[in-house]
Formats: sequence, C-alpha cells, structure tokens
Amino acid sequence: MKEDQRIKFTGEGDQEPGLEPGDVIIILEEKPHSVFKRHGTDLAMTMSISLTEALCGFEKTIKTLDDRTLFLKQEPGQVMKHNAVRSISGEGMPTYKNPFLKGQLIIQFEVEFPESSFFTPEKIKLLEKALPPKNSAEHNSQMEEVELHEYNPESARNRHQNGEAYDSDDEMQGHGQRVQCGTQ
Repeated sequence: MKEDQRIKFTGEGDQEPGLEPGDVIIILEEKPHSVFKRHGTDLAMTMSISLTEALCGFEKTIKTLDDRTLFLKQEPGQVMKHNAVRSISGEGMPTYKNPFLKGQLIIQFEVEFPESSFFTPEKIKLLEKALPPKNSAEHNSQMEEVELHEYNPESARNRHQNGEAYDSDDEMQGHGQRVQCGTQ
C-alpha cells in the first residue's frame, strides 16, 4: 500500500431500508517516520558508526516498525566505508495483496570521525604504525604551499551576493571603452 492509494469497500456505506448502500472509500496518508524513509516496498535508514566500529567491526540493533529487534554484526577486518550502503532482504514493507513478500531494509552508514583534539602525537604514531602507509606528494621549490581552511558556505554565499566572486581590478575602477568589429 502506498501514499494516496484508495481502498474501496463496495456497499458498506450508510444503509437505510429501501436504499442501496453507498461505498466507503479510504485514502491512505503516509506519515513521516523518525528513522525510516519509504521507497516503494523498501525502507531506508541512516546508521552512524564510529571510526573504530568502521575499521574493527561492530554489533548494532535496529528496532523495526513491527516492534522486532534486528541484530547486525560486522566482523572485525571487514571495513565499512563512509556512506557505504548495505541491505537486509525481507525487512522492508509488505507488498500489496501479498503481505509475506517484503522489500529490503537499506542502511546507509555514516562514519563519525573523532575530533582533532583527540589525536595526540603518540596516538598519531600508533595509527601510522597500524594503518597502511600514507601517500605523499613530492614537494619542490616550484610549488606554492597553501593552507586548508574549514569551508563556510555562508561566507561564500555572502561574497557572491556582494559581487566579489568574479570582480576584477578593471571592473572596480569603472568601465573602459568597448571595441566593436568593423565591417569589411
């Protein structure tokens, strides 16, 4: 069953002697859920896991819409990447007129990284020993070293609204004459 689907009960309306009873029509309205989003017969959800869980395995539970508890286990050594998507067959919504055939439960995993303050020089050395080696770019004197900053979409939006995004020195000082092509 889906949003705006109509269910008709023929002849089940008001019944009066000598009159043919009318129909009862029910129109389904789907309400949003705090955990699950519906896509046809599939249900989708997001699950947050720590970086440790992503790398070293985890055990989690999911409370289903019919009040059952599913137990998930990711074995150590099976890496779960950020935004990885997994599914559980038969744990979605039932199919109309065939309630024993159910869709999938689709889970998107969000890996939560620790704050920068978590990492001490000692912890960084331990991580570098445990993880595969870093890929390093070669640096030479012809390259310009730059610094990364936290991106703030609000400040970028303000720069665009104030006209700073593509302004040049010429535009700031006024407009020069324009040259037009002559006819030949």
